[in-house]
Formats: sequence, C-alpha cells, structure tokens
Amino acid sequence: MLELPVYDIDGMKVDTMQVDESLFGRRVNASLLKQAVVAYHANRRQGTSATRSRGMVEGSTRKLYRQKGTGNARRGSIRTNIMRGGGVAFAKRPRDFRKALPKAMRRAALDSAILAKMLGNDLLVVRGLAAEQPKTSMLSTVLRKLNIDRSCLLTLAQRDRNLYLSARNIPDLTVRTADELNAFDVAIRRKMLVTHEAMKLLMDREARG
Repeated sequence: MLELPVYDIDGMKVDTMQVDESLFGRRVNASLLKQAVVAYHANRRQGTSATRSRGMVEGSTRKLYRQKGTGNARRGSIRTNIMRGGGVAFAKRPRDFRKALPKAMRRAALDSAILAKMLGNDLLVVRGLAAEQPKTSMLSTVLRKLNIDRSCLLTLAQRDRNLYLSARNIPDLTVRTADELNAFDVAIRRKMLVTHEAMKLLMDREARG
C-alpha cells in the first residue's frame, strides 16, 4: 500500500491518501511503457514528405553521349541525380509510420506510467485547486510552492476553462483531464500534479477495471 501526501495550494501537507499499487499493475512494466512511448511517437509522425525520383522528373531518357571515346566521364540520361534538375536518389515517398497498440496495452502502459510517478515521488496530489477567473500568476505561485520547476502534467477531474487558460502561458505545463490521460503524456513529463478529485477518479476507474 502506497501512501501519497496531499498538499493544499500553499504547499503545505494537509492529508495522506492510501493507494493500493495493485490497482495500477503492482509493478512498472518498463518494456511495455517503452513500447507505448515509441508507438505514440510514431503515430505523431505525418509521413507526408516526398521527393521526385529520376523517373518522375521531366527530360529525355536518351544517353547524353556515347560511352567511350569522348574523354569525358561516363554519363547516362539528364534525369540522373548528379545532374542539375535531375531526380533524387532514393527518393522519399509518403508512408504510414503508425504502430498498433491495443486498448488493453494502452491501459496497462498508462497504469505503469502512473505507478512509476508514484514510486519515484513525482506524483503530487493537491486539494482545493480552483480558479474563479483565468490568472496565470495564481497557478504559477501554486507550482512554485509545490517545488515544481520542470515539466509537469496537471490532471483535473473535469474540464475547467479557467485553469486551462491560466496554464496556457506557463512553459512545460500540460493540462489533461483524468479521462484524457495516456502513457506518453505521463511518461515524458518530470512531475505529475493531480487534483484530489482526479486521483479518486483514477483509483475508482482502476478498481472497476
């Protein structure tokens, strides 16, 4: 059973939460987590780059001059890649880089990513985080009091427009709801700040399966 400290917006420890690590797979599956991160990276690639090969550029396919007797180097057609205006050698073609990752694997990878954050003391639970109006300075002060000075993933129980707007101008701060989390977002951020309500949702979702 893991014990997570709960902080208020002033950075003071006000409570603790008991978390059963079995809800998140009991152990960190590093190989699965890496596979998920690689898949998310690959799926973000556009794969739309393209260049024209020698078969796609305009120009005659006739040999420019005879093979021997001219004193020049051997030369093929004007479309060759070593000629100005010729085609590209090993031309790029549009391709799909996507890697399949079944739902069960995505779910297990997310559990491993969250568990790794908890075991590494990089997951912080905060209570009372709210914004009556968009105010970047308020959220920035909360992060400073919690000693979060690197990349962070802020997880909310539900969409909060004021908090989204407050976080928009803070570098390396990403906001997601508990339903939007994925292993990639969790793994590539140094810290994970979760509201008390969002943490309950994550635990309840894992308990339900």
